[in-house]
Amino acid sequence: MKKLTALLLAAILVLSLAACGGTAPANSGEPAVIGISQYGEHSSLDNCREGFLQGLAEAGLVEGTDYTVSYQNAGFDDNIAMQIGQNFSANNVALMCAIATPSATACYAAAEDKGIPVIYTAITDPVAAGLTAGGTTGTSDKLPVQAQLELIRALQPEAKKIGILYTVSEPNSVSAVAEYKEKAPEFGFEIVDLGVTAQAEVTQAADQIIAQGVDCLSNLTDNNVVGVLASILEKTDAAGIPVYGSEIEQVKIGCAAAAGIDYIALGRQTGAMAAKVLRGEATVDEIPYETISEYGIYINSAALARMNLTVPEDLAERAVEAE
Repeated sequence: MKKLTALLLAAILVLSLAACGGTAPANSGEPAVIGISQYGEHSSLDNCREGFLQGLAEAGLVEGTDYTVSYQNAGFDDNIAMQIGQNFSANNVALMCAIATPSATACYAAAEDKGIPVIYTAITDPVAAGLTAGGTTGTSDKLPVQAQLELIRALQPEAKKIGILYTVSEPNSVSAVAEYKEKAPEFGFEIVDLGVTAQAEVTQAADQIIAQGVDCLSNLTDNNVVGVLASILEKTDAAGIPVYGSEIEQVKIGCAAAAGIDYIALGRQTGAMAAKVLRGEATVDEIPYETISEYGIYINSAALARMNLTVPEDLAERAVEAE
């Protein structure tokens, strides 16, 4: 069934991209085509896309006049992500916007020989992902790990073990886990990590990591894990274990709290970069990748209450209720 679904998606993709007609010739007066490849649908990545379009508008570009969009979603399927990149390349889009690492690496591979600029977003570690060699730039959603550990310690003074689920083939997740392990001892924590190879393994892995006696889970921006976060939260709620998210949308759906970034702001930052490239003001090689520097403290009061957690006064003064 999965293979058949992938083939159907691929066929639809070819037809829809053919309809977009590729990029406009130079000085033709026709709008340029931006191919947006999103690895899958969840709130963080959706916010990146929304912010990207806002960034283009804030830069003065008008959809339908200056550019048109061909949006494609890979459904968390690496093969579909590769097909999307290849078809964008075959149709000579003016620019590819890749949301999340698998889409970014697929677009980069497809665009390299054509010289099509690729601008990515929601990439935790562009260096580890191999996205700094030229022909591409974008924005990193590197997690504020230090702040997250401080938050967990403030809310759970007696906690010892933090569980982390992640995809072993996801360079961003691997580097984030390594940073957690490096910094955790400073706060008296032990990191219990459990890797998966596919989204279908995540909920079973959640059972396994809960059984190891962790005091909480700290969620990354790992797409396979975030894609089934609601199911994980059902299990952790039943076990009485709080989950800390990595951005506000995860807190909205039931994580207790997060020290995280604003993905719409990240997308806007990416859209501003794309506008410079589309206007010919700079090439992607002339624009270094950027990391969003500000983070917020987000809380879900209902989730905190379920876990009998109290927010210290100093944190409560700057925390934002996720609604």
